[in-house]
Amino acid sequence: MQAELRRQNIIEALRSSSGPVSAGRLAAMFRVSRQIIVGDIALLRASGTDITATPRGYILTKASDGIVRRIPCRHRPEDMTEELRILVDNGCLIKDVIVEHPIYGQLVGQLDISTRHDVDEFIAQVFRSDAAPLSDLTGGIHLHTIVCPDEETYDRVLEKLRSRGFIFEDHN
Repeated sequence: MQAELRRQNIIEALRSSSGPVSAGRLAAMFRVSRQIIVGDIALLRASGTDITATPRGYILTKASDGIVRRIPCRHRPEDMTEELRILVDNGCLIKDVIVEHPIYGQLVGQLDISTRHDVDEFIAQVFRSDAAPLSDLTGGIHLHTIVCPDEETYDRVLEKLRSRGFIFEDHN
């Protein structure tokens, strides 16, 4: 298969998928190495295709249905599952997590989490990888970009997170 045709087929595979598609799965589909797929994704991004890498694979970034907000959070590592479940249980998509690093500036981790199943897979991956969440770099302080269906849902989520002490607020 010619490279250009394979890249168009990668876009179509991502477009038709109901969730993230891993580089390994794409490599098997197109009978090439995972590294070839990683290179193809880089070239597609460079040409303007909006592809996001999540912990579970690649997705085509879609226009958001709903309102996009950033929420400041702070919690202990053991509260991460509860925080994420509050968001998805109320119909929100968790697009990413953002921390402010003293040397590198803003660091963003793409999440694309929208269900309890996604939360459970993400948490399992954190434990399997033995890697620390980004919020460990900042004493638990982080932002989430979320997409909520409407303002009422956003307000409800904010109140639930606040009641659990997960919203970072300046009390000076």
